[in-house]
Amino acid sequence: MRYLLDANVFITAKNLHYGFDFCPAFWDWLLLAHENGTVFSIEKVHDELMVQDDELTGWAEACEDSFFIQPDEKTLKAMGKVSAWVQKQPYTPAAKNTFFQKADYYLIAQALAGQFAVVTHERPAATVNKVKIPDVCIALKLRVVTPFEMLRIERARFVLRSGSSGNT
Repeated sequence: MRYLLDANVFITAKNLHYGFDFCPAFWDWLLLAHENGTVFSIEKVHDELMVQDDELTGWAEACEDSFFIQPDEKTLKAMGKVSAWVQKQPYTPAAKNTFFQKADYYLIAQALAGQFAVVTHERPAATVNKVKIPDVCIALKLRVVTPFEMLRIERARFVLRSGSSGNT
């Protein structure tokens, strides 16, 4: 399975679960999984990660260009399908407008075009005030998983050497 990661996966990992200072293995795993053709994100997510000047920005800048996919002709066609579905829903005009200006729109279109699973911390929600990634993915028959589900599916393991106390 191939995955496209939402910006909140990177940001939440940095801020909570997999800080660069105590879990560099997560970040190494992302790069290794990318080299193996499994993990990607999109150019618009890269742009969102460039807003802060922190370790995450540096990490994203150091990634191979192929990690953050640029939209292609298939993506542009898929954007029409995503847009048509969103427009038919009872979301508020503000919610629709916000969605079409954010990376989420491109992320879902790229996933649809390339048959990726979408990885996000967002949860489905019955609201008209925000277009949620999982709701669109479910409607368009795209697989959507949390980062933890992706790690389990891919059998990622962050293991200390045998006999290591973890304190160095």
